[in-house]
Parts: sequence; structure tokens; C-alpha cells
Amino acid sequence: MKLPRRQFLGLAAGAAALPAVTRFAGAQAYPTRPVRLIVGFAAGGGTDIAARLIGRWLSERLGKPFVIENRPGGGGNIAAESIVRSPPDGYTLLVGGANDAVNATLYEKLNFNFIRDLAPVAGLTRVPYVLEVNPSFPARTVPEFIAYAKANSGKLSIGSGGTGTGGHMSGELFKMMTGVNMVHVPYRSMAPALADLLGGQVQVVFGGVPESIEFIRAGKLRPLAVTTAARSEALPDVPTVGEFVTGYEASGWYGISAPKGTSAQIVDKLNKEINAGLADPMMKARLANLGSAGMPMTPADFGKFIADETEKWGKVIRAANIKAE
Repeated sequence: MKLPRRQFLGLAAGAAALPAVTRFAGAQAYPTRPVRLIVGFAAGGGTDIAARLIGRWLSERLGKPFVIENRPGGGGNIAAESIVRSPPDGYTLLVGGANDAVNATLYEKLNFNFIRDLAPVAGLTRVPYVLEVNPSFPARTVPEFIAYAKANSGKLSIGSGGTGTGGHMSGELFKMMTGVNMVHVPYRSMAPALADLLGGQVQVVFGGVPESIEFIRAGKLRPLAVTTAARSEALPDVPTVGEFVTGYEASGWYGISAPKGTSAQIVDKLNKEINAGLADPMMKARLANLGSAGMPMTPADFGKFIADETEKWGKVIRAANIKAE
């Protein structure tokens, strides 16, 4: 039977629209099975904690398990590359962070481009670092510390959890902006760096607030300043570095990304639920207790934030000639 032209065109248009309708319907029903949240570091670290907090929230809100899968190695690059190679269906997501922005320049031969190959979904949290010293150290303020470091150029050691980590990069930015010369001592993680700071083997550390706060509260470490633009709720009496070094800002941060090509409807659904979680009073209190704060953003804003952070730390890495270990 030959169909009239108008009826034929109508059927053709309907058939062409079916894939889009199917995708939209799939996004509306999402998720229909467990979702994996890939973390590029071992359990118990900052990225893992952020993943577990938001994973629990999303599981409750969306009715399917959001399962944490730790894939440590390569400073987070192994996890990021696994997401790039995953199907863009919303069921495999990366919980990444500041390390991904640093790695884009720190590692010369990556098999992927973080900005090009991943779709930003949502920001999670921002964590300040704290410029801290042993209580026996002579400086009690940032200006006193800068003066002492300049008077003892090259004699102070600055410990970190490893080359390219947030504490290391915070210190390198501080060195660049103040003109002080300190020797970087990288450790395998922040724990041994803090142990040597407590023991006096290194003189200064830019430590994450969550790892450092109990030592500070116990009077075992002296905080001179936090690295974020605003003061930390966990350490309200501690000034920011920027109050003394104009324009200084550094922070650890975490967020969620998906494989490029993931449905905009799925991305928007996840973004909405994550931002709702960050606005929840119990979640906010939990984050504040950990020394961090929510970082709610639209996908577009989070994408711009990642690009800005990548450019910022790229300049520091090139200027200081930092190489991956």
C-alpha cells in the first residue's frame, strides 16, 4: 500500500524522534541499576570521604546503590582514564579533584585530556590547607614566618604528602608569591609529613585541615594561616594567607565528572540531587566538622572552575619546573 506523502513524512519524523524520546525516557528513569563512583585514591583519604558522603545521599535520594570503587595509582590518573574509557551512560562516574587539574600539566604524556574527555557534573567540597609549624618554631604570624624564611634562605624544609599534591602546590604558590626559598621534602602521604613536622625534622607543612585539626586543637601544631580566600569555619580565629599575601588562594576540592557524551538530562539530574545534598543542614554540619565546605555549582560553572584551576596550577608547575616523581 502506498502511503500519502504527508502521512509518510509524519511517520518518518516520528521514527527519527524515537531515539531522542528513548534517551529522554531513560534519563527520567535513571538510575535503574547500581552506579559506580570511581575514586583514584585509597579508602580513608579526602577524595574517598567526599565520595562516601555524597554516595550515601544519592543512594537514598535516587533509590539505587552508589557504590564506591577505589582505584589508586598515578596520582589519580588511573581512575580518570578509566572513566574516559567507560560508556557514557551515567553508571560510571569519577569523584576527582584538584589533583586532576594539577596532573594535566604535571604529567607530560597522559592518554587523555581531562577537560576535553570528561563532562563536568557537579562540585562537591572545598578544603583549605593550613600553613602550620611546630610550636617551637620562632614565627607566630605569616609576616614573621616570611621574614624568618628570608633571613634563613634555603635552610627551611617544607614537607608535603608528595609531589603535585595540594599541600605541595600550596607551598609552591606561597614561595612564588613571597619570594622565600624553602627545600621541598615529599613524603608518600601527609601522615609521615605531619609526623616529621611534630618531630622537628621539617619546619613547615601546608596540611589539609581534616588531617591537621586534631593536632592543632591539642596544641601540638601552630596554625599560622589557612589557604582559602575565606577563613575556615573549623578554625575561625586563624587568618587567611591572603590577608598578608594579596591574591593568594589555594584549596583542595572534589567534584564529580562523567564520560564525555553522557546525556545532559542525566548530568542535570545528578547535579540537582548533589546540590540538594550540599544544602542539607546535616550534610553541611558533617562537612564543617571535617573542616570543609560544600561547593555547589552548575555543570557549566564546574567546567569553568576546572579549566581555571588547570591554568592556574599549570603556570605554577612550569615556573617552578616541577616534574612528576
